[in-house]
Parts: sequence; C-alpha cells; structure tokens
Amino acid sequence: MGRAAEILGVSPAFLRSLGAAKLIEPLRSEGGHRRFSRYQLRLAARARELVDAGNPLEAACRIIILEDQLAEALRINEELRRQRD
Repeated sequence: MGRAAEILGVSPAFLRSLGAAKLIEPLRSEGGHRRFSRYQLRLAARARELVDAGNPLEAACRIIILEDQLAEALRINEELRRQRD
C-alpha cells in the first residue's frame, strides 16, 4: 500500500478510504499486504483528481462509477454497430 500511495501522491489512509467506499478492493498477498491492479490505481488517481477539485469522497466515487458505466455502454454500442454493419 505504501508504494501505491507513493506512486499516486496520496496517503495510505486515502487508499483505505477508497476501499471503505467500495470503489476499489485490492487483493491481499499471503502476508496480508494490499495489492492494487493498474486499473485500481487509475481509479484511485481519478478519485484524487476529483477530491482535489473539491468534490467529497463519496461524490467522487459515484462520479467514477458513472464514468465507468458510461464508457462500458459506449463500448457495447460501438460493438453492436460494427456487428450490424
């Protein structure tokens, strides 16, 4: 967790708060250390941007979830268009 926090320029407490908000749930190593995927690190970086812009943490998490859902819907629409054409 310390390395992930260092990479993102956040505190470990910030990363724990994202876990508590259910935005990211890192895997655990055999030793119990949190292991973050690249995708989770991108979500955490986006959360930091939104919080730094003045959004409450819960609102930032909701924005990220909605952005992710929109991107997936757009991807599916494009795939369906290609299949139709």
